[in-house]
Order: sequence, then structure tokens, then C-alpha cells
Amino acid sequence: MGDVANSSIEFHPKAQQQREAPHAGGFGCTLAELRSLMELRGAEALQKVQEAYGDVGGLCRRLKTSPTEGLADNPSDLEKRRQIYGQNFIPPKQPKTFLQLVWEALQDVTLIILEVAAIVSLGLSFYAPPGEESEACGNVSAGAEDEGEAEAGWIEGAAILLSVICVVLVTAFNDWSKEKQFRGLQSRIEQEQKFTVIRNGQLLQVPVAALVVGDIAQVKYGDLLPADGVLIQGNDLKIDESSLTGESDHVRKSADKDPMLLSGTHVMEGSGRMVVTAVGVNSQTGIIFTLLGAGGEEEEKKDKKGKQQDGAMESSQTKAKKQDGAVAMEMQPLKSAEGGEMEEREKKKANVPKKEKSVLQGKLTKLAVQIGKAGLLMSAVTVIILVVYFVIETFVVDGRAWLAECTPVYVQYFVKFFIIGVTVLVVAVPEGLPLAVTISLAYSVKKMMKDNNLVRHLDACETMGNATAICSDKTGTLTTNRMTVVQSYLGDTHYKEIPAPSALTPKILDLLVHAISINSAYTTKILPPEKEGALPRQVGNKTECALLGFILDLKQDFQPVREQIPEDKLHKVYTFNSVRKSMSTVIRTPDGGFRLFSKGASEILLKKCTHILNSNGELRGFRPRDRDDMVKKVIEPMACDGLRTICIAFRDFAAMQEPDWDNENEVVGDLTCIAVVGIEDPVRPEVPEAIRKCQRAGITVRMVTGDNINTARAIAAKCGIIQPGEDFLCLEGKEFNRRIRNEKGEIEQERLDKVWPKLRVLARSSPTDKHTLVKGIIDSTSGEQRQVVAVTGDGTNDGPALKKADVGFAMGIAGTDVAKEASDIILTDDNFTSIVKAVMWGRNVYDSISKFLQFQLTVNVVAVIVAFTGACITQDSPLKAVQMLWVNLIMDTFASLALATEPPTESLLLRKPYGRDKPLISRTMMKNILGHAVYQLTIIFTLLFVGDLFFDIDSGRNAPLHAPPSEHYTIIFNTFVMMQLFNEINARKIHGERNVFHGIFSNPIFCTIVLGTFAIQIVIVQFGGKPFSCSPLSTEQWLWCLFVGVGELVWGQVIATIPTSQLKCLKEAGHGPGKDEMTDEELAEGEEEIDHAERELRRGQILWFRGLNRIQTQMEVVSTFKRSGSFQGAVRRRSSVLSQLHDVTNLSSPTHVILSAANPTSAAGRTGERSPVGGVPSLA
Repeated sequence: MGDVANSSIEFHPKAQQQREAPHAGGFGCTLAELRSLMELRGAEALQKVQEAYGDVGGLCRRLKTSPTEGLADNPSDLEKRRQIYGQNFIPPKQPKTFLQLVWEALQDVTLIILEVAAIVSLGLSFYAPPGEESEACGNVSAGAEDEGEAEAGWIEGAAILLSVICVVLVTAFNDWSKEKQFRGLQSRIEQEQKFTVIRNGQLLQVPVAALVVGDIAQVKYGDLLPADGVLIQGNDLKIDESSLTGESDHVRKSADKDPMLLSGTHVMEGSGRMVVTAVGVNSQTGIIFTLLGAGGEEEEKKDKKGKQQDGAMESSQTKAKKQDGAVAMEMQPLKSAEGGEMEEREKKKANVPKKEKSVLQGKLTKLAVQIGKAGLLMSAVTVIILVVYFVIETFVVDGRAWLAECTPVYVQYFVKFFIIGVTVLVVAVPEGLPLAVTISLAYSVKKMMKDNNLVRHLDACETMGNATAICSDKTGTLTTNRMTVVQSYLGDTHYKEIPAPSALTPKILDLLVHAISINSAYTTKILPPEKEGALPRQVGNKTECALLGFILDLKQDFQPVREQIPEDKLHKVYTFNSVRKSMSTVIRTPDGGFRLFSKGASEILLKKCTHILNSNGELRGFRPRDRDDMVKKVIEPMACDGLRTICIAFRDFAAMQEPDWDNENEVVGDLTCIAVVGIEDPVRPEVPEAIRKCQRAGITVRMVTGDNINTARAIAAKCGIIQPGEDFLCLEGKEFNRRIRNEKGEIEQERLDKVWPKLRVLARSSPTDKHTLVKGIIDSTSGEQRQVVAVTGDGTNDGPALKKADVGFAMGIAGTDVAKEASDIILTDDNFTSIVKAVMWGRNVYDSISKFLQFQLTVNVVAVIVAFTGACITQDSPLKAVQMLWVNLIMDTFASLALATEPPTESLLLRKPYGRDKPLISRTMMKNILGHAVYQLTIIFTLLFVGDLFFDIDSGRNAPLHAPPSEHYTIIFNTFVMMQLFNEINARKIHGERNVFHGIFSNPIFCTIVLGTFAIQIVIVQFGGKPFSCSPLSTEQWLWCLFVGVGELVWGQVIATIPTSQLKCLKEAGHGPGKDEMTDEELAEGEEEIDHAERELRRGQILWFRGLNRIQTQMEVVSTFKRSGSFQGAVRRRSSVLSQLHDVTNLSSPTHVILSAANPTSAAGRTGERSPVGGVPSLA
């Protein structure tokens, strides 16, 4: 091999040789060369191949491969190619280790407060004061702990830590399993893909990941190209490059005009062979993926290689510079900036996804901090009161002096007071909150899998509950993406349904079957379904599939006809193109004559018809007047139903008169019309109902499609997106752009605000329009609250819109990998109804957390007040620390499980979305919390002060030191728990409903937990003894406790009777971030949103670095997109893009449009929206 390598280098000029020898590894092309080659298109690319390699054969020789035989299947050679040119797979981000996830979970504000409290309380419990208590130091017994309490002192701290560990492990485990599930799904998809290559002259099916540079790959109709390559030879090859460029027109590829084939594009027609020139991260799709940050290994390389990498980069930059000017420079540093960016992002990823913090998390963090502050205040006041009370009583009332030997004793007092304070604080902080959120989200995500929603970012499912707008694609989401014949005009009859075969004359039927079977590409066919119960698979041209499906619906078959007249027997074929708008095929008839079959757009073909078949299958004349008649009676009604009309016709030539086949106009004329059919992509049957649900739920559905406006409007009407008599807009992309841009071609938010509220259908729209619309709705400040927008997308070009939206839905079946990567939720069945299910689950998450809060805060308010007043009046809390923790930990954790797993009901879709600013705790909930607190406090204080008389037992107040636990205090504790248990049932409803038992049995977890808690409570009271400060109770006492508990349900009905509207004094709590804070937040936005509450915990330094980092990245992202042209391949499509944008902008380069940001503060934050540097235009 070595000598060949040298000889291959000899061909180059010497200067070049020196530069390339180190990289080439024996091949005549470097990676950078090939990579820059693949960025060219069309004539330019061809010119470059001819200049550098002579022709494609020369390129194959440099890559040491044979255009006909392919590579020798030699493992060492394949391995060498992989090392030099890379492997054909795009490395996924490194999954986070379990410990990283644990560390992330520990960052929670609430947990930090708890950890501190726990450590303090643990430390104090091990602190034994020196010195014996002397009589001189006052009445020690008044407040000192009893012995059980002293021994059990550590239990409290340990229990808190245990609860923290629980929360952290559950959170981390959830994240970890979710990640694993998703990766499993990805790898399953990847392993199934195989591709045909030629090795050793044999056709082999190899897994896509095994392709190497230099492989000769067979491309055929319907393939998704797995790597970039140069076409060696092709037959009528047409490629759909829309996934990379957004151009819907198919691009014709040929070895002598445009030989560049790009990964991620679809072969729509024809076949061919290509030599693979770029794989994996170096292919065009790979480059985009790297930009989206999937190439997570970049920054690791940075760390390992450091300087060495930079050297290599400089050389690749110099080459790139020749081709693309200085812009190329910016491609390289992007990775390092991304690297820093990523580490930042990774740290926050668990609780902050790629967008700003979710609505719910923002509100919760804020609420937790508010509650924490209140708790801190209460505990501080408790400690101060206890200390002051003690000091006054000891030194003023008893008039003692502070003696030196008494100091340890006094310190012990103060420590005890401090512990009581910490207990109050611990009870005040709702540590069940993070757990409730996690459990609720994890439970929803698991269940949403069953509803065909694969959730990639946990909080997307909750954001979905707040959605106010959905921008949906038409094809495949609202419709089935299967063209179908729904109406037909055969033998003088207009059939609105598929006619019965018996209704048609055999002659017509036979002609129709032949006309369709023969006059369509033989590669188009309908195959049996892959799975039981699925629809048959359509392969090939969708319109032709519809016609073939029509034959099958008429209980006929096209296969026998094709076998009888194989493709090579066809005499002449005029293929379909956009000029002809028809396709014709000529066959020889047995008598030596010819028959021509033609099909095409009805308005064109009917003009060429002079006859038509009547109901008996005989010819009758077809005059222009008849044609106008037909247009009015048949074709226009079909078009109004959103159907495409196709005319099918034939013509016979006698054996004598063979025409001049090249004179097409002569040949395709004087036709006889067999039928006119109306084809549509039918609306999915379940969609109209789903859209009605959305509208009832206060969500506006908009349709954004590339289709023409009439079809779009017809389908929107069928779906119920537009209703007659409503005030709505249906615009085409051009008109939309004209309305929202000023004279300079910049987008103005005020203009957009006039358009979007009424816009329902945006037709003939480009991906850029979609992104503009989504961004415009999100940034709009015209409504009373910010809109929360969900978007569906399937093409690579939908990536920016999906990333920009609050929730991006990618199609699991039709979607490209790039779209999936940019999305939050993947619809595994591509169905709009699944989006409605996501809304339902999202709202359910929100409600579950509100239910939990309502319950939790009642417990907290009561426990804090009892501990506080008890400590101040009796110098000792009636609820002991360990009891508090049982109430706190078990009730929190269990209640979060019970209330967070309520299944959603349809009734959730009957209310409007809450919106970003609606508080978590509504007035009704506040009323419930305070109402129940009043009941519970009344009962507990009654028991505390007169309970001993009522039950005729010894009073537990002011019990002497080391007294055994009293029945009195046990009854208080037991009653307290009973009231919580029954209040948990009340908490199931948060909108003031009367029937709190509604649907209780549909949630087995809830029932189990309530009964389980009750059982454990019995055990604690009867057998808990000293550690729990409990003494066993009699049956009668138990019944009283239960009776008081059941009173909660009755009291709940009383509270429900009080109208909330009368209680103006009640404040709501847990609002979203306020208006004034928004500006700060916008600045700190981008990958991670630092919520106001968290911002109190860290200072501006991080923000400053992050801001710099982000600005740098944005500039680079923008310029990279400019350069690689991968979103709108620059040069080749210059003309078409210009025509789209001619009224938009007069920038020198057509690939982007300046977006003007509505408010300058938000400009810097959002990735890739508008570059913070004045003149740099952005990726539109």
C-alpha cells in the first residue's frame, strides 16, 4: 500500500504535497478538502471536481476506490478510513452519570435550607453541656428536655437528612431512567437502518454506521441518504432537499450538472451510484447537528488535546478561507464557545431545560422562598420570645445573678430554645414540594408514553398545560399524509363516495384500471401494511398511490396488468413534469395499433379532450360548452372541498397511422376522457373533535402549511380551525411578510401584533415564516398575558421554530432527526389528538401540585402556629420534634404521592389556560387553607387547655422533667394526624367543588396511602412509646379523635358554601415573575433562565460571564449559518430565495432577514434570534 500512497501524492504540485501529506494518510484527499467540496452546489461543485480531480473517476482514484467494484471488503482498510475521515455516526451527548444527576438535584433551594437545618440540629443533639445543674441556676426542669427527647435528639436531624436523600434519589433516578428510555428509543431506530453499498463488486446491505468515505453506495427511490457523496452515475435522479434547504421543489441530480448528494435528503425519483465523501459529523446534516450541540464530545477533545487541536484548526481555516472569506474563521471557535456554554448548560439541565425556566418551576421556587422566609421569621421570633421570657423570669422576677458556674446550664437552655426554633423552621419549609413536582411530572411522563407522547424535557409536559396557541403543520398531523381518491366522475355520474364496482360498465372499469396501472411509474406501488391493523403502505409518488388505491377500492388489482405489460414493453413514455402537468404512456395493441393513456391536471387535460365516455362506455362528443359545464358542475365543487382534480384519458391510433412520437402536441390531443377524480389528503377522523376540545380549552389552533391557500382553507374548515361567520385571516406567506415588514424589510412587532391574533391559516409558508410567526406571538406584549406557544414540525428546516417555541412537538414517524433533536416532545403517532392529550396531562400536573400545596400549607400553618404559641405559653411545644417530623416527612412524602398521581379527566379541558401570571394559590385555595387551619387550631387549642378536663386525664402541660409521655399530649398528636388525613380528601378538589369523593377510586395510590398512613398512626400511638412521646389510648379516646377528624369533611362543605368573591381580603400567593422582574430575567435568559428567587442566592458575576459567553456564541451561530448555508443552501438557490424575499430585504446575501427585536433588552438573550452586534443580520 505504501508505494501506491507515495505515487498518488507525486501527482500534486510540491507545495500542496507538503501541506497534505501529514493528513492524507495515504489517500489523495484530506478531510478538510472533502468537507469544503461538499459545501458547494451545482455548477460550482462540478467545476471544483474538474479542477481538482479531473472528474468523479479521478476523485474515486484519489480515494482508492473503484466506481464499479467498490472497496475491497478489507477490515484494516475500512478501519483506516474511519480513523482518517471519521465514522458515520453522530456521537450523542455523553449521558450524565447518576452522581451528576444527584448533584444537580441537590441544587434545589428548599433542599439547601433543609440540609442546613438538619446539620445544625444534628450538631446540637450531640452537644452535651458540661457541669452539673446546680440549684443556684434556677428551675432547670421548667424547660430542659426529658431523657427520651435527649436520646432521640439526633433522630430529628437524621430524619430530615433522610427525607432530603429520598427526594434527591427519586429526582435523580427519574432523570436517569428518562434519559435511558430516550437513548434506547434512539439506538433502536438507528440499528434498524441499513444501506446498499458495492464492495468487491457485490451488493451488500450494511448498517448505516458502517459506511466509510470511499464506499460506492447504491441510491434508489425512497432512500434517506445516510452520508454526503458525489454522484457517479444516475438515472433521472430527483432529490427532495427540503429537509436541509426548505425548498419543496425536487432537485434533479446528474453526474454532469449537479452531482452533489447530501445526507439527510430523500431520493424522490430514479436511482444511481455515488461515492461517499463525508460521513458522520463532517456531513452536512452532521454539521447542523454539531451546531445544535449534539457533538458533545467537542469540548472533551478541547480539554484533552488543547493546543494540538488549534494547530490543525488553523490549517483547515486557511483552506476554508480561500473558499469563503473570513466568515469561515467563525466556524471553528464556535465549538470552544459551545464547549463552555455546554458545561454551563449541563449543570443546569436537570431543572432548567433549553428554554427559560418553566412557568411552574418559576412560581414554585418563588413560593418556596416566600414560605422559607416566613418560616425563618417565625422561628426567629419563637427563639427571641423564649430567650426573653427565660431571661426576664430568671434574672428579673427571681432576681438571680449570673454566676460563672451556671453559664453551661444557661447555654443549654439557649440551645434548647434554638432547637425549638429550628423545629418550627423545618415544619414551615415544605420539603414535599420538590418531591411532589418530580413525582407528578415523572408519573405524567410515564403515562404520556401510552398516549403517544415521548417527553424529552420533563417540564415541557407542564408548560403544555399553559399553552394558549398551537401552530400545527397540515400534512401528516391534521391529515393522514395519504393521498386518497374521495370523489369521482365516471360515465356521466358524479360519485361523492367510491362507487360500487357493479355500478360501472365493465368497459369503463377495464379502461380505468389499465389507464392507471400502466400510466404511472412502476416504482409506485401499494404494499401490504407492516403491522396488523395499520393502513397499507404507499411507496412512491403520493398522487399515483392515490390512483392505485382507487383501483384497489374498486376491488380490482393493478399488479396483473403490470405483469402483462412490463416496463420494457412500453412504446413511449412522456414523464410528468411541471410544464406538461401531465404524464402519458403509449403501448402497442394486439392488432398492431397504438393506445395512449394520459393523466394530468384536469384544467389542462380536459382542453385536449374531444370525446368522453358515457354511462354505457360509448364515446360521445365533448364540446367546449360541455367542458365549461363540467368545470362548473364537477371540477369547481371538488376544488371547493379542497380536492386536487386529475383527469384520466386515452386515445387510440390505428396500425396504419403511426404518428411522429416526438411531436408531443399532436400525439397528446384529440383524447377521450375516461374519468375525473378528486384527490385529497384526508383529515384524520379524530382531528375535528380534538380541535374543538382545544378551542373549548381556550387554545387557538393555527395551521401553518406549504400547501396552496384554497386547499389549506378547505382543510382548515373541515378541521374546524376556521368557522363560518368568524372574523379570521387566511394569508399566504408573501402577503404575511408584506403585512409585517416595514419599508426596509424589517419585521416590526407592532405590525405583527395586528396580524397574529386573527391569523388562523398561513399557507405557502417557508420555515422562516413559521419561525417569525412563533417568535412574534411569544414576544408579543399586546395581550393581557404572554402567550405560551406550542409548535409541531417534522422537517430539518422546522428546527429553529421548534427550538423557539415554548413546547416543540416533533413527528416520530415523519420527523427528521434534526427536528426531533430540537423538540421537547415527540409524537410517536404523528397525530394531533396526542397534542390535546399532552395539554390535558400538563394541566393535570399543574392541578396536582396545587392540590398538594393546598394540603401541605394547611399542615404547615397549623403546625407552625401550634409550635410557636405552645412554645411561648407552655415553654414546650405540644407536638414534639419527632412527632412533627412524622407529620412533616410522612404526610409530605405520602401526600405528594397520593395527590400528585391523580389521573386527568376530560373536565380539565373545559377551562381556559391559567397563563404565566396566575398565582399557584388561588383565592379559593387560600380560603380552604385558612378555613381548615381555623378549624384545626380551634380543636387543638381546646384540647391543649381543656382536653385534660374533658377526657378526665392528667394534664400534660408543665409536666415535670423526665415524666413519661402523657395521654393528654398523645390525644393532641393523634387528633392532629386524623384531621390531616381527612383534610387530604378535601384537598383533592381545588376549584371549590362540593363532591370531594368524585373519582376517588380511580386512583388506587391515593386510597392505599390514606389507609396506610392510618395504620401506621395506630402503630405509632399504641406502640411508639418514648421515642415518639406517645402513650397508648383507649378505644373511646380513639373514637373521639376520629370523630374530630371526620368533622374536617363537614367543615369542608361549610367552607365551600362561603362565596370566594366576598373574601376580597384574601391574598393570592405564588405569582409568576412580575413585570418589573421580567427585564432582568430577559437579560439572564437563553440556555438557563435564572429565576428571580434563585438570583437572590447568587450574584451577578456568573451572569456577566454567561452574558459574554452567550453573545460570543450568538455571533458565531449566526455567521456559521450564513456560511454553511445549510439552512438555505446559499448559492444554488440564490434566485429562488431572492424571489421569495424580494419584498423583504435588499441584503447582499439572500440567506437571512434582519429581525428587529421589539425591546432591546431581550435581544441579547435569546439564542440565534438577533445578534447583539448591531449590523450582523440574524438567522431568520
